[in-house]
Amino acid sequence: MVLGYERLLFSPRGIDWFIIITLSPLSLIYSIYMFFRRISTKRKEFNIPIISIGNLVVGGSGKTPFIISLASNLKVSKIYIISRGYGRRSRGLIEVSRDGEILTDIYSSGDEAMLMAKSLSNVSIVVSESRERAIKFAKRRGAKIILLDDGFNRVEIKKFEILLFPKNIKNYFPIPAGAFRELYWTKSFANLNLYEDIDFKRVVTIQNRTDRMLLVTAISNPKRLDEFIPKNSIVAKIYLQDHSFFNIDEIEREFKRYGATSLLVTEKDLVKLEKFKLPISVLNLKLELKEYILEEIYSYIDSFGVDFVNRR
Repeated sequence: MVLGYERLLFSPRGIDWFIIITLSPLSLIYSIYMFFRRISTKRKEFNIPIISIGNLVVGGSGKTPFIISLASNLKVSKIYIISRGYGRRSRGLIEVSRDGEILTDIYSSGDEAMLMAKSLSNVSIVVSESRERAIKFAKRRGAKIILLDDGFNRVEIKKFEILLFPKNIKNYFPIPAGAFRELYWTKSFANLNLYEDIDFKRVVTIQNRTDRMLLVTAISNPKRLDEFIPKNSIVAKIYLQDHSFFNIDEIEREFKRYGATSLLVTEKDLVKLEKFKLPISVLNLKLELKEYILEEIYSYIDSFGVDFVNRR
């Protein structure tokens, strides 16, 4: 089953709307606070191209695959990706990878940062609660471009803002009544507002597909996977909280219970399953970006005088 609160956020029905209306005064108070925070905070200039990839909708907008796609297209050395490192069991600043060489483990990095590290051979990745500290660290290391993961709410940093919007949004209320971090019209503060199936498209393939797959995933809004999975090949679905680590014994027990022939997981889940002995099928997700997106980003980066090795 979809986790109860996530259903309210992403796929509300029936009684959910009563709860949403009940919570709406809290959403209004929260939205007012966030608005005044956004307009009153002074932006700090770091004199380096900083591209923020964020969302207004909590979870599931495609930030991680977008960053991977963008970093793959930016043919320049010394790209640094800075992330909070959600779900990690460490604290402070951790250098996850340096020029493609992975320097730590999944528990110190978190799943999304490790996925980016394994997917990109031309970048360095840092996780830190303090984005400002991480930016300064990257500059000392010689960074030419910084990609800031989930950076829209870091209003104290001057940057190029990209917001991603998933399709089929059903609840436009701000949290806690809805899935939006701020009011929808806050998108006017972004440089680029990109919408799924208009500005970017998800392309999903299944690697090592089998006839009886057990879907196991720890992502936000897991119901969004339904359009990509073959229903006649799924024996059961297990949904865990976003960024959760997996219990090997529990997964093996469910695997035997349903007579599964493989686990079906996302790439984000896969980086946490390296020690599993069970057969694994993988939902490989790639994003196709419209060419104008790259041109807008190149134009911003060019204003800093950064030289490209090659431009596609």
